[in-house]
Parts: sequence; structure tokens; C-alpha cells
Amino acid sequence: MSSPAPTLHPLLVRLVAQNLRAIFHENRYADKVIEQALRSNPKAGSRDRAFIAETTYEVLRYYRLYVEILGTPPDSEFDFWQLIGVHLSFKNIELPDWKEFKNLKTTAFSAKIKNASSSPALNLPRRIRESIPDWLDDLGQAELMDRWDETLHWLNQPAKVVLRTNRLRTTPTALQEALRAEKVDTQWLPNSDALVLNIRKNVFQTSVFRKGWFEMQDYSSQLVAPLLAPEPGMRVVDACAGGGGKTLHLAALMQNKGSLIALDTHAWKLEELRNRARRAGATNIETRAIESRKTIKRLYGSADRLLLDVPCSGLGILRRNPDAKWKLQPEQIEQLRATQQEILQSYSAITKPGGQMVYATCSILPSENQDQIEKFLNSDAGKDFILLKERRILPQDDGFDGFYMALLEHK
Repeated sequence: MSSPAPTLHPLLVRLVAQNLRAIFHENRYADKVIEQALRSNPKAGSRDRAFIAETTYEVLRYYRLYVEILGTPPDSEFDFWQLIGVHLSFKNIELPDWKEFKNLKTTAFSAKIKNASSSPALNLPRRIRESIPDWLDDLGQAELMDRWDETLHWLNQPAKVVLRTNRLRTTPTALQEALRAEKVDTQWLPNSDALVLNIRKNVFQTSVFRKGWFEMQDYSSQLVAPLLAPEPGMRVVDACAGGGGKTLHLAALMQNKGSLIALDTHAWKLEELRNRARRAGATNIETRAIESRKTIKRLYGSADRLLLDVPCSGLGILRRNPDAKWKLQPEQIEQLRATQQEILQSYSAITKPGGQMVYATCSILPSENQDQIEKFLNSDAGKDFILLKERRILPQDDGFDGFYMALLEHK
């Protein structure tokens, strides 16, 4: 049964069309484009804001399928209206009698939608049905083989909103109760600091966020810091800290005791980390921008624990960043593999004898994960390391992000 159309408003659809045009034609990142659209419309209600964000992401997820149905790639803003119309039809939402949708309200178009949605496995090739570039479908098939089909399907499912309790401020139970008081219902994942939102809401407007009681962090990502198992009083280095999600988790596990050095090649990311650390009450973090190899060499042989959360393709988190599959190119994957191995070769010496190191990615490709560890262990730089444990997570395993993490010890 079709949903009633009155909730749709031309302004909302126009904003989504403008978002999509900026992402595809101006090569801008989806999260930044959506953020700007919401900021530019502060009077929009929660349902309208949800429509803008979710519709933009859904069209990105199924872009190739929708283009196939439409018959031509979009060029103008009007063309992106058409793609949105295809999406709404897939959701069984009756299209309003607007001029932008006029050519979609035909028997022929309805037949196309029915044909594509009734038995997709029979009527459409996987790369069109699941909307992915040919080269990426070929790569995923080659690397994941019989697990690729299910993995690809799960990568198109919307991601859950997961919070990590900041143990420096509170406990999961206290956070859950405080969020409930602000009309945010969650499910606590036992034996973890993770709370999963039952219904998606803007948690950044809550008082407990301002108090620094939580960070937004997927459950798979939350497994990385505990694998490194830093202890209070240790010297720990997070060598690819970025905005600092895992750095803050490490600080909490260390109970603010000891030395935690956060490194990154981008100084502006470390500034963001410092702001987040102040809110979280993490006081044992020292940030250092990597300005040259000397920054790394000065730390050689000094760390009890080392985290290498390396740059990667991000194919394990396509549910959160569906625009990435349209921006990625094969040569970028090759460049990333080279960077990953270079970091392993150069940064691993930060770990002192007896110390431990975790190599982590949010990729699902073996060539970025276990193959890199094997190559490292067989190199001169890796001859003094042993692999203690590794974990490979695909999105279908538990319904969270795809991740890889390996724990190594310096003999």
C-alpha cells in the first residue's frame, strides 16, 4: 500500500537534489554536504531533517540501480529530482503531482519499478542490484569469494547509531538512564561500553553529550583499544590518531594514568582531538604533529603499546559513507596498500621489546589486512614480532562495521 504523499514538501526534495548534485558533480563528501544543508535550515523539524539526511544516503547507496531504472545518468538538478522519485517509488511512497515527477507517473515506469523490486536476484546483475562500480565488484569477489555477495548486501544496510560510554565520566547503566530521561532509548551490549540507539536521534543535543559522558563510535571500532589492552601508567602511542576516537578510548582504559601520545600528519585533526579530550576529561594525552620522519624516530623503542589505525579504503564502513564507493578508484587502493606497509615498516620500531602493537583498519579486504601482516612479519622490520591474535569482522557477522585488527608482540 502506498504511503500518503502530503508529508513530502518540494523544499525538502530540492535540498536532497542539491545535496546529490554537490556530492557527484562537485566531488564533496556526503556528511559535510548534509551537515551544511541542515545548518542552513535551522527551523527544520526532526522529521524533515531525518528525511534530508536519510534520503540523500539512500539514493547514494542505490545510485547505480536508480540510474539503470531511469535510463540515463543525472546531470541537472532536475535529473536528481528524478532519481529521488525513483527512490520514493521503491519505498512505496506515492509521488505527488509535481512537474518534476510527471514522466515518472506512467504505467511504463511503474512496470520498471515492479520488475526491479519484485525479484531482483533474477532480473538484475549483482553490481546493478547492489549498486557498485564494476571494478569494485570484481575486487570484492576476488578477495572475499563466496562471502562477497552477502557482505555487499549488508554494506547497503543503514548503520546503527552506537555510543561508547566514557568511563572517565560515568558507567553504561548511568548513561543509559540519563539518555532515557532525555527521551533517547538505547540497548546496552553486555560486557562492553556500547549503547545502541533503538531509534535514531540527534544525541549531540543532549546534556550528557555536553558533559562528555559518551562518544559516537561503532561497536567494531570499540573492540580495537581493548585488544591493545593498555594499563594505567604505561607509555602508549596512537600513531595515526586522526580525530581521536580510539585515543579517547585508550585514555579511558588507562584511567588517565601514564603517557598517551597521539600522532597524526594533519595538525588540524589533532586540534579536534584536543577539544574532544577536554570535553571527555582525558588529561593524559599529548598531541604531536608528524612533521618529518624524525618525529617517529624520536619515539623508537619507547612504547609499551602502539596503535596503528592506518589509512584504508574504508570499505568496511560503506554503510556510513556510501559516497565512498563512487569516489574510490583502483589506483587509490594500491596507494593505500603501499602506505599501510610503509607505516608498518617505519612505525613498528616505536614498540619496545616486550611491548605490543595493534594494526587496525576499517576495511574488509584481505589485501589491506592479513596480507599486510603476513608481508610485515616476513620482512626485516617484522622479524622480531610475533602475531598473537587477529580478528576479522564482516558487517553480516554481528550487524556492525567491517573491521580488522591484529595484535603483535615485539620479542
